[in-house]
Amino acid sequence: MRRTKYSNEFKVQVVKEALETRNKAAVARRYELASNMLHRWVKEYESGKWGVISVEGISPLETKKLSQENDHLKRLLGEKDLEIAILRDLVKKKNPHLLTKLK
Repeated sequence: MRRTKYSNEFKVQVVKEALETRNKAAVARRYELASNMLHRWVKEYESGKWGVISVEGISPLETKKLSQENDHLKRLLGEKDLEIAILRDLVKKKNPHLLTKLK
């Protein structure tokens, strides 16, 4: 069986499609690729091994880290909002006249 050499542009196109659809197996079938090959391409792409930079000028690995940090900060903000709501509720029950000063 002859080994096929794929261009970097093709690899990036296939990897981006696999990441967007979140279905590597279907994308591999569509392009008649071995699923383990596509899985390896995705790992290489995410690790920045290809040196590919996204449109924003940020590597895929950095984008992933920033996304994880963003998710963490959103959770933290939600928790703090909940804490504030609970504390305001407690203040309202204990000292209703203080509530007007807090707002």
